[in-house]
Amino acid sequence: MPVITHRAERAPACIPPEWAGVGACALPVAAGAATGLLECHALVLVTTGPLLADVDFTSHLAGPGTILWVRPGQAVHFDLPGGSRPGDGEPPDEAVTVVFRPGLFAPDELPGLAPDDPDGPARTPLVLPDPAVFRAAMDHLAADAAGPSGRIAAALLRHQLAALLLRIRLLDRTGSDVANVEARTFERFRRRLEDGYPHSRRVEDYAAELACSVRTLTRASLAVTGRTAKQVVDDRVALQARRLLAATDLSVAEVGRGLGFGEPTNFGRFFHRETGLSPGQFRARFADRPGGIPGPRQPTD
Repeated sequence: MPVITHRAERAPACIPPEWAGVGACALPVAAGAATGLLECHALVLVTTGPLLADVDFTSHLAGPGTILWVRPGQAVHFDLPGGSRPGDGEPPDEAVTVVFRPGLFAPDELPGLAPDDPDGPARTPLVLPDPAVFRAAMDHLAADAAGPSGRIAAALLRHQLAALLLRIRLLDRTGSDVANVEARTFERFRRRLEDGYPHSRRVEDYAAELACSVRTLTRASLAVTGRTAKQVVDDRVALQARRLLAATDLSVAEVGRGLGFGEPTNFGRFFHRETGLSPGQFRARFADRPGGIPGPRQPTD
């Protein structure tokens, strides 16, 4: 997903080691830092909390004993309630985090769970009935990730991570019920949209790829989300635009081009229609955070 990570704010210490694809860190983005785009998955377990987590422009107050699963490409910002900061430059200890790279598991490798599905479990803080069990498992995984590398160690870490993800799935069964035809149709549409939204906003194109009619896609979208298929497509494009404007220094024109808009004015009209703000107005909301992204570049946009 090169358009997502290009010139984005990063947290290098939180990129999992290449040999394992699994690692651990204090937080995926340090408390009080700029909004950033994750390049990997992050399981954030709040230990002493509470912690404020902004994920894709939705704020969550996560209390002790909750876990949040942040996906690659999501815009994230963590902070402490009341804007407080840990003293003496020390990192906050309100959360422990396990990170893992996308593609680590095959789509059907874990029963009932596709780890790279952006619509998976724990998208909002999930209250754990046994947080101590999760804390012990995550601490154990972190210790093994910091140990000697090798094929056996990597396999062990994958098994430890798989157990964590399956525990989360058992606790959180939210998601589409694919037992009915409309839900299955929408699921296929949603997955295709994840690959296709930078290239096409035409529902007709997705219907053709899925060998169904526009009416079928619209009916399925309305049944599952209450939104038409066209609205679902535009929602996804607008979300990506907000991510890139908030967390990268790409110009407005570059963001628009990356999302298939040949002219900045067309992108500006689309963005204003979807959000009620111009791209510049939206970006300005994120410019004054500590370590915030640079402001929009001056013309040639």
